[in-house]
Amino acid sequence: MSSNPVAETVVSLMPRAKTELTELVAFKSVADFDQFPRSESEGAANWVADALRAEGFQDVALLDTPDGTQSVYGFLPGPEGSKTVLLYAHYDVQPPLDEAGWRTPPFELTERDGRWYGRGAADCKGGLIMHLLALRALKANGGVPVGVKVIAEGSEEQGTGGLERYAEEHPELLTADAIVIGDSGNFRVGVPTVTTALRGMTLVRVQVDTLEGNLHSGQFGGAAPDALSALIRALDSLRAEDGSTTVDGLAGTSSWEGLQYDEAQFRKDAKVLDGVELIGSGTVADRIWARPAVTVLGIDAPPVVGATPSVQAGARALVSLRVPAGVDAAEATKLLQAHLEAHTPWGARVSTEQIGQGQPFRADTTSPAYAAMAEAMGVAYDGAEMQYAGQGGSIPLCNTLASLYPRAEILLIGLSEPEAQIHAVNESVSPDELERLAVAEALFLRNYAAS
Repeated sequence: MSSNPVAETVVSLMPRAKTELTELVAFKSVADFDQFPRSESEGAANWVADALRAEGFQDVALLDTPDGTQSVYGFLPGPEGSKTVLLYAHYDVQPPLDEAGWRTPPFELTERDGRWYGRGAADCKGGLIMHLLALRALKANGGVPVGVKVIAEGSEEQGTGGLERYAEEHPELLTADAIVIGDSGNFRVGVPTVTTALRGMTLVRVQVDTLEGNLHSGQFGGAAPDALSALIRALDSLRAEDGSTTVDGLAGTSSWEGLQYDEAQFRKDAKVLDGVELIGSGTVADRIWARPAVTVLGIDAPPVVGATPSVQAGARALVSLRVPAGVDAAEATKLLQAHLEAHTPWGARVSTEQIGQGQPFRADTTSPAYAAMAEAMGVAYDGAEMQYAGQGGSIPLCNTLASLYPRAEILLIGLSEPEAQIHAVNESVSPDELERLAVAEALFLRNYAAS
C-alpha cells in the first residue's frame, strides 16, 4: 500500500480493530430466537451503540424494527454545507452450522495462517469495524469531511425485512447523498472491487400431503402415494438435465457483461470435489450473477436413523430462488409457486407459502461516487484498477434505499471475498483486506466531499 498519513493511521489502529472484532464476534447474534438467545443480539446491538457514542455520534438509538429485532443508528455531523454519506453493515450472523466442522470455536476470533477466523468476521461484523477504522483515520488526519450516518442492521441474514419496513415508515431517517453498503466483497483478495448487481431472493415453503397418516410400506407400498416421493419429483422439476434452473415462465438465459470468473478458479473457490461437474450453462459469471438459481434449503422428512418402513403421508421443503437484476422478485415468487403446484404428481395436495423476499439490485456506475471510490481504491491497492462484479447473494435493503432515495449514489464494498467462506464453517477475514478497504473508504469519503 502506498504510504500516506491515512494508511499509516489505519495500520496503527489494526491491533485495536482486532480486539474490537474479537469482542463483537463473541456475541452469538443469530436473529433466530428459537435457536439463540435474544440477549446475544441485544448485547451486540449495545456494543455497536456504545462504539458510535465513543466516536462522537449523535442521536444514537436502538431502533425496534417490525420483525422484532433492533437496528442501531447514529449520526456524526459534518462541516456546514457538507454532503451526507450513509454507512451500512449488519451485526447479526448466520448460525455456525456444524460446530464440529470448525477448527476453532466459531464465536472466538482466532488468528491462523494470516487470517482471523470466527462467525461474522467477514459477514458482516468486520464491515462495522471497517467503517470505524475509516472514520478514526480521518479524524486523526484533519477530520471527517462529510456528515456520516451509520445503520447497523440486526436481522439481515434472516431476510425478515425489519429494517426495510422501518425505513419505509421513517423515510427521513436514512436520507443521504451517497450510501456505502459494507456487506459485499472483493472478487478475490487483493483485487479492489465494487459490486454493481445483486440477485434478489424469494423463500417458499412447500407442503405435500397424500394420506391421512403414515402406512406400512409392506402392506400399502406400491399403490399408496408417497408424499416424500411426490415432493422429490416436484423439486426435481426445478432443474434441467444440466442443472440449469427451470421455473415455468422465468427466463434463464441472460449474460453477464463485465468481469468474468474463470471456471477452474471457481471450482477451487467453491471446493467442488474432483470429478463432480458444475451445473448450468453459459459462463460462470452468467450462472451466478445474471441468471436465476434455485436451491432446496431443507426438507422435513424422517431422518435415516430411526426411520420406520412407512409410506409417508406428508413432507415439506424450503426452497430458495435467487433472481437476477431486471426480474421482479414478487413475480418470480408467483411463478415458483405455480410451478411447484403444477409439477407435483399423482394429484397430491400441495400448498405453498412465501416466507421471505428481497428484490434484486443494479447500481448506476456512472455517478461521481464511483469515480471517487475508483480513485480511493487505486491508492489503497497500489494502483490496481477497481473492478466491477456481480454478487449472487441478496441485500434486500439496497432496493428499499434506492426506492426511497432515488438520487442517492449506492456503492457496495466489503470483506466477503471467496476465501472468507461466509455462511460456511471456518468463516474468516483477511486483516490485509480489512486494512486496505478501511483506507479506501476513508479516502473515498475525502474524495467524495470534494467532488
